[in-house]
Amino acid sequence: MTEAAYRDMTNGLDPQRLAEHVRDGMSENDRTVRSLGIRFDAVAPGYAKLRMTVRDEMLNGFGICHGGYITVLADSAFAYACNSHNEQTVASGLSVDFMAPGRPADVLTAEAKEVFVAGRTGLYDVTVVNQREELVAVMRGKSYRLKGRAVVEL
Repeated sequence: MTEAAYRDMTNGLDPQRLAEHVRDGMSENDRTVRSLGIRFDAVAPGYAKLRMTVRDEMLNGFGICHGGYITVLADSAFAYACNSHNEQTVASGLSVDFMAPGRPADVLTAEAKEVFVAGRTGLYDVTVVNQREELVAVMRGKSYRLKGRAVVEL
């Protein structure tokens, strides 16, 4: 790939189509998303919305969704939002706060939004709600873009 191609990883696609292309390419190899039954509701530039049903094997000793599963859902939405511009981006940190428990059979939805991007770093906010739109968790993620590495070849 030429230096110019590294700088333009869109191949002329409009930003929405690019985000969809990246989602499709990433999800082909995303065994975590597949194994947890996580589904995509939406993807756009700097944005992703994913959902997951709380299954019995996700429950902790108190009969509520283990916080790790909620975090995986939020982190997955974060990953798809970060990478939607087709430049490989990884998490450099995250913090999550739990507001309410996820209950058995709840459908949790994580919505990730790009807040700020400058150079190689970015900041994203993720909210997780249940099917009643009750806030379950909030996560803030920091990202780091790997220079010149496309997520998917176009």
